[in-house]
Amino acid sequence: MTDYGHEPQFGVFITPDAGQADAVLELSKLADLVGLDLVTFQDHPYQGRFLDAWTLLAVVAAQTTNVRVAPNVVNLPLRPPVVLARSVATLDILSGGRVELGLGAGAFWDGIAALGGRKLTPGQSVDALAEAIDVIRASWNADGGSIRHEGEHYRIVGAHPGPAPAHEVEIWLGAYKRRMLALTGSKADGWLPSQSYLELADLPTMNAAIDRAAEEAGRQPADVRRLLNVNGSFGTGAGFLEGAPRDWAEQLSELTLTTGMSVYILAASSAEDIQRFAEEVAPAVRELVTGGRAAGTERPAPASVAAAAPEAAPFAVTPTPDDGQRLSDEQPWDETTRPTGPPPDPSRRYTPAQQAAGRHLIDVHDALRRELTQLRDLIEQVARGEAEAATARSFITRMTIRQNHWTLGTFCETYCRVVTQHHTLEDRSVFPHIQRSDPALAPVIERLEEEHETIADLLERVDQALVALVASQDDGVDGVQQAIGVLNDALLSHFSYEERELIEPLARLGFY
Repeated sequence: MTDYGHEPQFGVFITPDAGQADAVLELSKLADLVGLDLVTFQDHPYQGRFLDAWTLLAVVAAQTTNVRVAPNVVNLPLRPPVVLARSVATLDILSGGRVELGLGAGAFWDGIAALGGRKLTPGQSVDALAEAIDVIRASWNADGGSIRHEGEHYRIVGAHPGPAPAHEVEIWLGAYKRRMLALTGSKADGWLPSQSYLELADLPTMNAAIDRAAEEAGRQPADVRRLLNVNGSFGTGAGFLEGAPRDWAEQLSELTLTTGMSVYILAASSAEDIQRFAEEVAPAVRELVTGGRAAGTERPAPASVAAAAPEAAPFAVTPTPDDGQRLSDEQPWDETTRPTGPPPDPSRRYTPAQQAAGRHLIDVHDALRRELTQLRDLIEQVARGEAEAATARSFITRMTIRQNHWTLGTFCETYCRVVTQHHTLEDRSVFPHIQRSDPALAPVIERLEEEHETIADLLERVDQALVALVASQDDGVDGVQQAIGVLNDALLSHFSYEERELIEPLARLGFY
């Protein structure tokens, strides 16, 4: 039995189908909203029906807040390592350190050759990958000297390094055979195989090969994170990832405790599967792994994790205040009747992970606040009689929307769905957990749930006002402005109240 002590993480592997581009983005944003750790895409440049991986990763990073993005995995023969390194670093900087790098030696060589790439033998492809890792890391060392690499597959003579990524980007290798496993142990930060290309019974043997190579390179086996692309279907089957969410959780937690696999990336094509994976499977796996580790012998944390672990500190997350400004005289509720929870214990200390849990709610709300501002701006454009959306903010530009009426309808459809998903997640999962864990917060939770119902009605009112506007060419924009004003006031007030009452309990109690 081998457990490397890494905390479980969860992500999705979404097919980058160009014919379903809107759905790809919606699923990616949902993964961020429900609290998953990763959104990943395959990279097959010779596949004409797929979106380009790096362009897609950049758009997803721009439209999400917390989730990390990664290629799964980069087709190295068609991505020159210095250029790839700069693409990774640039996106990492622009996304606030939310990029990791999955690398592959190459496959589908006829397709690679058709695009002008070199057709390598299996041995050559592993050698080329080993060289590329060195070149990529040298490129990220912005303070180092000129990059000079005289290899069999790459020759870099005096290239300037940089930019440096915003954080230490991890390099994960998709590896199965002896030399690739050895390369993973000696040079990579993670191992990223796929369930469909291996037998689960072979994981201990493959892990052992990685461990030996790590030790021979002077590293600790736990320095290599173990990831796994998984596929399954929620149902009543008895096989691996074929049963109910609880069955999935038991199987994945057992895999973590016995083989050390700790990052599970689900091939997903539906919102329902992503939500069940995030809301039911992931928290149960974390709970089972924590319990299993507590019941077993104490395992040392990975050296890289232990060295960087800061001490607990006083709670330092500040809720967003309500400035009291209102766009409408219509009030959806009486704010003076809102209950409050018990004050936090001033002597309590919180780990960095707990502080981050409190911050997560504010991050989600901030994204919704930005979109609400954009929606108000669009309403103003319509009120001024502007026919084009060229001056709309970056979100609308990225959606390439042109007609104002259609812009408003589509934007509100997307925004209303995101708000509804956020509140549904809270009502079904987060709120019951908090109420069970701290009964003194029950009145606050009940009030928040009531406000969610009111907000749902206000979103429907905006939808109806937009339908009326599209159906007529008169001054119907006044009705939309009034509906948006009430929605704006309600949401901003609600977000501030929720943060004031819940960010400390979320840090103390967690999301599940």
